[in-house]
Amino acid sequence: MLAVKMSEGGRVVIPAELREQLQFKQGDQLLMEVKNGALVVTSKAQRIAQIRDEIRAAMPPVEEGRSLVDELIAERRVEATKEDAEANEWELRNAHLRT
Repeated sequence: MLAVKMSEGGRVVIPAELREQLQFKQGDQLLMEVKNGALVVTSKAQRIAQIRDEIRAAMPPVEEGRSLVDELIAERRVEATKEDAEANEWELRNAHLRT
C-alpha cells in the first residue's frame, strides 16, 4: 500500500507504480466513485470493458456459426416487406382521393 498526500484543491498524484499496474496513461479519462467508504478510480475504457463483459455474461450463449446480425437483417427485411405491402394497399384504397 502506498501513502500519498492530498494537496491544495484536493489534488492527489497517482504514483507511477499504480498508474502502470492500472494501465492509466496521460490524457485518460478517469471515473471516480465511493464504494463501501473507499474511493475507487477506474479508467473510462476499463469501465466500458466491464459493462461489455457484464452484458455478455447476461446474454444467452450464441451457437457456433449463428450470426445475430444476419438474423436481425432477415427480420428487418420481413418487416420492410410487410410495411411496403401495407403502404401499397393503402395507396390502392385511397387512389380515388388524388383525382
